[in-house]
Amino acid sequence: MTEHGAEPGWVDVEHYLTDVVVRPDPAHQRAVTSAAEAGMPAIEVAPNAGKLLRMLVQMSGARRVLEIGTLAGFSSMWMAQGLPDDGRIVTCEFLQKHADVARANLDAAGVGHKVDIRVGAALDTLPALAGQESFDFVFIDADKENDANYLDWAIRLGHPGTVIVVDNVVWDGAILEPERDEVNAPGIVAMLERMGQDPRLDATAIQTVGSKGWDGFAIARVR
Repeated sequence: MTEHGAEPGWVDVEHYLTDVVVRPDPAHQRAVTSAAEAGMPAIEVAPNAGKLLRMLVQMSGARRVLEIGTLAGFSSMWMAQGLPDDGRIVTCEFLQKHADVARANLDAAGVGHKVDIRVGAALDTLPALAGQESFDFVFIDADKENDANYLDWAIRLGHPGTVIVVDNVVWDGAILEPERDEVNAPGIVAMLERMGQDPRLDATAIQTVGSKGWDGFAIARVR
C-alpha cells in the first residue's frame, strides 16, 4: 500500500492559502470533525480543492452534479454551495454509516435539499440513473480500482460539455510504479490511459502537493 506522506512546508503553505484565500466556513470544519469522530479515514479533499470544485461547478454553469464517493459530505457540501437553489447533486456512498454522517452535515450546512445520497456499491447504483436527465458535472473520488469503470459511467450519464474531475491520479507517484500498490495504482493508470485515448474526451491532469501528500487530479470535458 502506498504511503501518502506530506512535507511540513507543503502543509504550512496549504494552511496559509486556506486561511488567507479559501476561507472555509464553519460548516466545512464541522464536516471534517464529524468524520474524525465517526472513525472515518481523513481522506476528504483539502479545503483548497473543495473550493476549486465549487468554482468549477459555478463556472461550468452546472445544475446537475454526480459525485462518486461521498464519505462525510465535505466535497458534496462545497459543490452544493456552487449550485443554484434548484440544482441537484446525486452522490454515491458505499456505506450507510458514512451516508448518515454526510446527511447530517449537509442538512446542517443548509444544502441538504440539493443532495440525493444513493447508498450501495456505485457500480450497482449508477445504472439506475441511466435514462434520466444527464449530468453537467461529475466528481470521481472513490475506490481507485474502479476508476476506469466510473469514468465510463460519467461519460454515459453526461452530455457534450459535461465536466469530469477525477481525484487522486498521481498517488504518490505510484502511477509510474503500479507494483507499489497493486490494489489502487493499476486502476488509476487504466483510467488515465482511457481518459487520454477516448475520442469522446478532451482531458488534462495536474500533479499537486499538500496535506494529502504528492497527488493530483485529472479534468476532462465530454466532446
